Amino acid sequence: MDIEGIVLAAGFSSRIKIFKMGLILNNKTLIEHSIQGMYDICSRIIVVGGYKIKIVKEILKKYPKVDIIFNKNYKKGMFSSVKTGIQHIKSDKFFLLPGDIPFVKEEVYKKMLTFEGDIVIPSYKGRKGHPVLIKSSLIDEILVEPEKSNLKIFINRKGYTLIEVEDEAILLDIDTLEDYNKSKIRN
Repeated sequence: MDIEGIVLAAGFSSRIKIFKMGLILNNKTLIEHSIQGMYDICSRIIVVGGYKIKIVKEILKKYPKVDIIFNKNYKKGMFSSVKTGIQHIKSDKFFLLPGDIPFVKEEVYKKMLTFEGDIVIPSYKGRKGHPVLIKSSLIDEILVEPEKSNLKIFINRKGYTLIEVEDEAILLDIDTLEDYNKSKIRN
């Protein structure tokens, strides 16, 4: 099965006040950790950049499966990056992951692929997390979703298959320096 991934890395990192995609955790950057779990599962990973995209390009140039796409509308928020990324999808299904969720294990991706549904979302102890697995047949509907909407609204309206996983990392994002410092201890 041909699967692609999208990692969203275009934001300003405004809550942490430093560019988080370049933060170092165990000798790798945050963005490298974020692509790591899906790297062997996906035939291609599209990283959507915007703010400080040159840094993202420099970090990821050694990963042959990664294509970096510039979102010229990144200032409009994450949904604009979703729309930019999905326009480049060629596979039947794709994973979508915010770039600040760095520790999702390969096993989660594999388990998600065993479930049917237009949209598959992992859950840990009853809490929904990331990545999201989406059938590409929904791309056109997502693209015409109003700008004031977002992917969460779209997903809730369409419905989804929820699967329980044993990986708390699906819930762990790095939004603040406190999150970053905790992740250094965790990893």
